[in-house]
Amino acid sequence: MNIITEAIIALLLLAGASFALVGSIGLARLPDFFQRLHGPTKATTLGVGCTVLASAFFFSSTQDGLSLHEILIVVFLFITAPVSAHTVARAALHRHVKTTERTQGEPWRH
Repeated sequence: MNIITEAIIALLLLAGASFALVGSIGLARLPDFFQRLHGPTKATTLGVGCTVLASAFFFSSTQDGLSLHEILIVVFLFITAPVSAHTVARAALHRHVKTTERTQGEPWRH
């Protein structure tokens, strides 16, 4: 494996770890359910996506051929994460989950 491939893999792993850390901190620190929903669905999804792409680069460079398993995982992750977050948010709206003032938005939207 050459130095450029190793640098790409290292950068993807660092980016993935950084996104996952920011998403986890957001999940722990944000005040209400709807704001906490953004942590795992936005930043953590990108973190896992970068980590799996690093895995795809590694296995594609060390083995013969392209590693399609990891690429399919990233595609399905980016498709299913927003759909599941939307479903969970709609269920929370249906159940009238409490929000903070900052989440409620503009008065004309109610």
